[in-house]
Amino acid sequence: MRRRVARRIYAAAAAMGVAAATGAVLSMPSASAAAAGSASGYATQNGGTTGGAGGATVKATTGTQIHEALCNRAASDTPITIEVEGTINHANTAKVSGDSCNTAAGVIELKQISNVTLVGVGSGAVFDQLGIHVRESSNIIIQNVTVQNVKKSGSPTSNGGDAIGMESDVHNVWVDHVDLLASGGESDGYDGLFDLKANTRYVTLSYSTLRNSGRGGLINSSDSAIESSFVTFHHNLYENLDSRAPLLRGGTAHMYNNYYVSLNESGINSRVGAKAKVDNNYFKDSKDVLGTFYTDLAGYWQVSGNIFDNVTWSSPGEDTNPAGPDPVSNTTVSIPYAYSLDAANCVPDVVTRTAGADTGLKVSDGNCSPQSPDPTTTPTASPTTSEPTEPAGTNLSLAAGADGTSKASGTSYGNVRDGDLNTYWSPSGTTGAVSVKWGSATTVSSARIREAAGATGAIGSWRLLNGDTGAVLKTGSGAGTISFTATALKKLTFEITGATGTPKVAEFETYA
Repeated sequence: MRRRVARRIYAAAAAMGVAAATGAVLSMPSASAAAAGSASGYATQNGGTTGGAGGATVKATTGTQIHEALCNRAASDTPITIEVEGTINHANTAKVSGDSCNTAAGVIELKQISNVTLVGVGSGAVFDQLGIHVRESSNIIIQNVTVQNVKKSGSPTSNGGDAIGMESDVHNVWVDHVDLLASGGESDGYDGLFDLKANTRYVTLSYSTLRNSGRGGLINSSDSAIESSFVTFHHNLYENLDSRAPLLRGGTAHMYNNYYVSLNESGINSRVGAKAKVDNNYFKDSKDVLGTFYTDLAGYWQVSGNIFDNVTWSSPGEDTNPAGPDPVSNTTVSIPYAYSLDAANCVPDVVTRTAGADTGLKVSDGNCSPQSPDPTTTPTASPTTSEPTEPAGTNLSLAAGADGTSKASGTSYGNVRDGDLNTYWSPSGTTGAVSVKWGSATTVSSARIREAAGATGAIGSWRLLNGDTGAVLKTGSGAGTISFTATALKKLTFEITGATGTPKVAEFETYA
């Protein structure tokens, strides 16, 4: 089955593959302004995603010039917008050295940096057989570019065969209006179009196309490493893919208003406890578009408003659990950001008119009508959380115990429930968890996280967990008061999943 499908993908894109091999460019994005609009979805959380806003703007026509722009900054976090025009390939992409960069030849390396926008302008930017690699980086915007025919085997190779790949503690990335495409499957040398792994969080892929590949993309690369999470996919076109649209191993993802056409083997594959919220998408001429496939490690989904047009479904088996033919929800997923849903029946029209690098950065207005973004709009970070008002009632933590994950030297779990703002707990790194616990079930409906002096604003993203069951009670970012459905439990856990600097939790107060 896979071999037959791979041939179909290859045939559909054969002309493009030949052109890439000879260095020809078949299509270029139309002229557009520099980065426009603002981030959406999970990229708005954890402090927001603004890229190089407020920094210098530099023009690049080669991959080496992109690396030079990164390396010529004052520091690795100095904001910069790099406007790219032309064909970027192996011949013009060399390693550049400097204190503010860590680059490599044969790949666009966004490594150990932050506050960068990479945007196609003018006659367009095509990364031909050359992938974009994001590693140990944050606050990155990639917009209005084409990345095509990146291989992991054969010649030339780049980025492990991923068009765009992110790994190793990456957070807050917005990828928007890009074209990601291959000319076949793994047997032809290609891997994923959009892969996120090794603790990559708070990412949004919007108004983009993923086409002609064996693998669309994944979140987490193995069943035992499932740290990556909180990814939004909206208004994207997935066309002529074997599978992985995407593959989720653990984590939480939100898919809305996407158009899926010709998913040949499977589509959204939720596995290993993953949770997918799937809203108002349109699936057409495809097979097994949602479920758990190729494993008995179950994943979950919440569905609403989707249209299934000529979709076929496999029978359930030992390693096959399709959501259809009549998909129903088997979990609930809380989404922490605002979003507008287009009606599913207009998704094919609005997505084909807005998605990709040749659309003038047009977006939907939420009523199925494309519109141009305001070119003067500049993304802004989320406002700083002010000191919260104290909830009414008794602070139940004063009579509780405490524990958690590894703590920084000189700090104590007990410091978060002693009523003293001068003492605090810190994780051994930038992320970790601390809990308050009681000897018997205690009903709690709110918590108040207070940061120590000098550390205000360090806490980024977090999850509040029922320590008895592991259930997520609330997610969010920043310190403050957290309200949730009243729950009887013996242990309440505050898990910090993202931070700027070292978090210092002075008090973890709890209230009935």
